[in-house]
Amino acid sequence: MSKLPRVAVLGATGAVGQEFIRLFEERDFQFASLKLLASKRSAGKKMMVKGKEYTVEEAKPESFENIDIALFAGGSISKTLAPEAAKRGAVVIDNSSTFRMDPEVPLVIPEINPEDIAKHKGIIANPNCSTIIMLMALKPIYDISRIKRIIVSTYQAVSGAGKDGIDELLDEASAIAKGETYEPKILPSASLPKHYQIAYNVIPQIDVFLDNEYTKEEMKMVNETHKIFHDDTIAITPTAVRVPVIRSHAESIYIETERPLSTDEVKKAVQGFKGAVLVDDIKNMVYPMPLDTSNKTDVAVGRIRKDLYCKNGINLWVCGDQIRKGAALNALQIAEYMMNHDMI
Repeated sequence: MSKLPRVAVLGATGAVGQEFIRLFEERDFQFASLKLLASKRSAGKKMMVKGKEYTVEEAKPESFENIDIALFAGGSISKTLAPEAAKRGAVVIDNSSTFRMDPEVPLVIPEINPEDIAKHKGIIANPNCSTIIMLMALKPIYDISRIKRIIVSTYQAVSGAGKDGIDELLDEASAIAKGETYEPKILPSASLPKHYQIAYNVIPQIDVFLDNEYTKEEMKMVNETHKIFHDDTIAITPTAVRVPVIRSHAESIYIETERPLSTDEVKKAVQGFKGAVLVDDIKNMVYPMPLDTSNKTDVAVGRIRKDLYCKNGINLWVCGDQIRKGAALNALQIAEYMMNHDMI
């Protein structure tokens, strides 16, 4: 690394932005300078980063002058400000869905396709959190036998809908315990005309339904997997479900591989893959759970078992923190890779 980067964090006051700041300290992420950016209403807020106080500034195009790496926490603002930042010479690592399927923008999980980083033209996209968690479990398997089919059901925490999603779950549970009524306003999405109770319930809809009767969230997993693996022959059937869990997503995944694999082969592959951890000891009732993976870096993989009817079929259960590895950590790892390979 020839020089330290000048860094900006857009959305510094939100959940992903605050996770960036925690990770700066945990990973001792080095920078020459740091600028914290947010909306006008958050401008002026004071935040501590690595023992130093910073004042949050309103994000504007000119905010990205003399910035090397711009970490975008996500949201619709990416559409306007990411090109402006790139135009000023910054490399944008964006958590929104805006650029993920743009053929000119690399979609990167550093443990899987770091070579794509070099193809960037100023913007690098962070995948959807559910895609990241799934592929961190599947990449070590794909490396020993190509995966032909994936059937995945996600069990996604309310924090995926932001602070409002968390508040709604807690407020509903509190109201129900007191025998009070509570009118849902957020889930499955605040922008939709109809809302459902999430406390003591599951909602089989995340984002809007598309013409093919899958949701936008589900199709992200299909399209992003094809792009990251550079393999659009994989048959993928997703179902995305919101569950009354605060933090960390879980996924039930069935795969069919090109050749039959033993559970021992799969477990060995997962154990040897950086960023994934094998949590699979059914004799002692040890398996991945959202509570255990919240605020953790690795994606946990367990309940690995052969399918009962398909000789090439494997079933597994996966949990991962969607705010951490599913968002902030993945983006920061991209920045670290660029720094370590003198790409800044």
